[in-house]
Amino acid sequence: MAEEKKTWLSPETYEKLRDELEHMKTVQREDIRKKIEQARSEGDLRENGGYHAAREEQSKLEGRILELTHLLENADVSAPPKGDVVASGCVITAKIRGVEETFLLGAREASNLVDLEIYPESAPLGVAIMGLKKGDTTTFKNRMGRPVKVEIIDIKPFEG
Repeated sequence: MAEEKKTWLSPETYEKLRDELEHMKTVQREDIRKKIEQARSEGDLRENGGYHAAREEQSKLEGRILELTHLLENADVSAPPKGDVVASGCVITAKIRGVEETFLLGAREASNLVDLEIYPESAPLGVAIMGLKKGDTTTFKNRMGRPVKVEIIDIKPFEG
């Protein structure tokens, strides 16, 4: 079996996501359990909207818990790279289709923790630019299969 690629997370982001996971596993799970219990006490479950809504909420929560658990178990928690080459944990400024964009190359799960757009390193753009240096150009295929030109303008370590 192929070794799974680790996702870079800063120590701060790792702690925030770990705290979020703990809150979901304790507080949110208990809140939903109470909602389900309350709805069950109302009788017939076939036409009980509150029960079905709570079960759907429970399903979404459990999915998010699995997702975060997997991310945290497979995270590369370290200081950001130096910024001399494109790597996960770098803030990249690039011209994409002739438009300058600045984004973080990293885990999308951290998107509510930073003020930047985040592209995962496994996305076509991330794969295409990994290892490039300032001034390098490349192309990748977008979802429609069309080539997209990318020029690396700047690379900085993430400081957040």
